[in-house]
Amino acid sequence: MLLPQTKEREYRFKLALRMGLPIFGLILALLFHTLLDNYKTLQASFYIEAVLLLVFSIYFILYLIYNGFDVKIIDDVSKTFTREYLFNYIKGKLKKEKEYTLILISIDNLDDINSLYGMKNGDKVLAETANWVAEYLSTQKIDNFPLGHIKGGDFIIGLEGLKNEYSTLLELMCLKSNEFRVDDIEVKLSGAISDTNYSRELDYIVENLFELQEHRKELKKEIQPNTMKPNELEFFVIDAINKRSLNIMTQDIFQDDSVVFKECFVKLKSANGKLLYPKNYTKVINKLGLTIEYDLMVLQEIILQVSDEPEVMYALGISPTSLRNNKFLSATKELLKNSNKKIMFILCEHEYFSHTKKYNSIIKTLKDIGIRIAIDKLGSYHTSFLYLKELDIDLVRFDTQYSSYEKMHKYSAIVNGFRLMAKEKKIKCWIKNIQTQEAYNLANEFKVEYLQGKYLSQLLPINESEL
Repeated sequence: MLLPQTKEREYRFKLALRMGLPIFGLILALLFHTLLDNYKTLQASFYIEAVLLLVFSIYFILYLIYNGFDVKIIDDVSKTFTREYLFNYIKGKLKKEKEYTLILISIDNLDDINSLYGMKNGDKVLAETANWVAEYLSTQKIDNFPLGHIKGGDFIIGLEGLKNEYSTLLELMCLKSNEFRVDDIEVKLSGAISDTNYSRELDYIVENLFELQEHRKELKKEIQPNTMKPNELEFFVIDAINKRSLNIMTQDIFQDDSVVFKECFVKLKSANGKLLYPKNYTKVINKLGLTIEYDLMVLQEIILQVSDEPEVMYALGISPTSLRNNKFLSATKELLKNSNKKIMFILCEHEYFSHTKKYNSIIKTLKDIGIRIAIDKLGSYHTSFLYLKELDIDLVRFDTQYSSYEKMHKYSAIVNGFRLMAKEKKIKCWIKNIQTQEAYNLANEFKVEYLQGKYLSQLLPINESEL
C-alpha cells in the first residue's frame, strides 16, 4: 500500500474520532444523567429510544464522514496525495529536516495517450505509473515516501537527504522506464531533481523542478531541429502523396546465409527537400483519411521500381484497414495481374478484428495472386498472438524487444513457445534488428527461420539494392 493510502486511512480515522467523540459524549452524558435522576420512573420506551438514538447517531456520523466530507488527501485517479495535501506534508518535512530532496516525474506522452487510447486509458496510465515508481524505489530500499499528483502527467516525490544521493537513481529509473508499458501502451517518463541547497521554500523548489524539465525539453528540440508545426506537416504530407514523392530503402532478410526477401522502408520527400519519417507522418495520414491512397501509392511505386527478377520478394507494411477495403483489394489485383513481382504484406494493428472468417477470406484472395502475409509485433500486441492462432498467415515477426541478446536470453521461454506454436501451424518466424554476433547466434539456436538487422546487412536505396 502506498504511503498516501495509509495516510488517507489515518486521516479519516482521526476525523471520525474528532467528530464522533463529542457527539457520543453528549449523548452518553444525557443518558446517564436521565438514568441517575429518573431511573425509578423511566418507562421501557426510554430504553428503546436510547438505542435508536445511538444507532441513528452512528449512521449520521458515518454518512457525514464518507459522503458529506469534501476534503480529500488522495487523488481519485492516481491514488497518490493531492497537490494541496502533498505541499502541506512537505512543508512540515522542510521544517523538521535540514536536508530534503524533491523529484519531479513526468509522463511526457500523456497527451498522445489520451488522444490515441482515450482518457480512461490515460487515467489508468497515471495510476500504473505511480505504482511503477513506488515499486522501483522499493527495490532500492526506499519506502514510505510522499508521492503526489501535481497536474497532468506530473508527480512529485519527497525524499530525505540531498539530491547527490538520488541523482544516479533518477537517471537509472528513467532508463529503466524505456521498458515500462501499461498493457500495450508505451509510457515515456522523464525526471528532474532539486533540493534544499537551492531553497528552503517549497514553491521555489517546485518552480525550479519545472524549469529544469522545460530546459531538458528545449535541449531535446535543439537536438531535433526539424520538428514541424502540425499544419506544415499536413501540407508536406499531402503534397508528397500528390506528387508521389517517395524515398524507398530496402534491407535484406536472411535464412541461414542466403537472402530470401527484402523489407522496404518508406519516407516521404517534403517540398522543402527534407525527408519525413513514418513515425511523423503516419498519424497525419490516418487523420486525413489518406491511408488507402498512401498504401496503394507505395505498392505501385515498389512494383514499378524493383527489378524483374522473379526470385526476389519485397515486404512492405500495409495498414490492415486498407487490406480489408474492397477498393484496395481490387487495385492490388490490377497492379499484380500482369506483373511477375513477388510481394509480402506486413500487418500490425492494436485493435483486434474479430471477424476472422472474413479476414481469412481476404488473406486467401491475396494468396491466390501470390501475396504472402506476415504479422508483426508478436510478443507485444495481444492482437498478434490472436492472429497467430486464428489467421492463415505465412510469417510472424517478433517485437523488437526480443532482438537484443540480453532480451532474447531473458525471454527465451517466450521466444521458444511462440516459435513452437508457429511451427505447429507451419508459419515461419522472423526476428529483426539483429545488431550483434551474440544475438545472431542465439536466434539461430532458437531455430528462428528469418533474421534481419544491421549486423547482417545495411539499408540501401531500392535501385542500389538490385545491383
